[in-house]
Amino acid sequence: MPRQARKKSKSGMYHIMLRRINHKILFEDDEDKEKFLDTIKQYKQKSEYEIFGYYLMNNHVHLVMKEGTELLENTMKRIGVSYVFWYNWKYKRSGHLFQDRFKSEPIEDDKYLLTVLKYIHQNPIKAGIVEELSKYRWSSYIEYVSTPRIVDRSFVLGIFSNNEQQLKDYLSHDNNEVNEHVLEMRVDRRVTDEEGGEIIQRALKGLWGK
Repeated sequence: MPRQARKKSKSGMYHIMLRRINHKILFEDDEDKEKFLDTIKQYKQKSEYEIFGYYLMNNHVHLVMKEGTELLENTMKRIGVSYVFWYNWKYKRSGHLFQDRFKSEPIEDDKYLLTVLKYIHQNPIKAGIVEELSKYRWSSYIEYVSTPRIVDRSFVLGIFSNNEQQLKDYLSHDNNEVNEHVLEMRVDRRVTDEEGGEIIQRALKGLWGK
């Protein structure tokens, strides 16, 4: 069966999802996550894309990106090939790492952009990993409320008239709007062993009061 053609965005903005083949762990440790973010940063100058948001879990990634000087497919190939080369070298493996081609959906207006950003930033809370967005290191929420690393904040902040507190309040406030329409991988709700351990440790900490 031929692949379905990727929907093109008139605005150039996309919500992108990547996962490892066979639902295996994509990031074995924090160094792997750091390397993935560094890879995105490395190619920003060359490809001139913009990053509006990201969310890294152990077995998948969400990105909110605007195309730069090349097609989205070429940009994602650059990022993927570079990270896989490093990952295979580190873990002494060979072959593919990512599952098939990446998934994407177009973002055509500010309202949906904010909906997607809220959705990806709320994921660590909905998965039971943390109770506050600021406690999760591997999402772009941290960059919106402190020092940016790879995120281009000006466009999103402009929607809120550069009021950082209003943006923070919007991303932090949970409601059901983000559960209705955002493209997602439903198997992502399966908690990994590492995430399960974090949840158990947090529960025990609350039980023992330590």
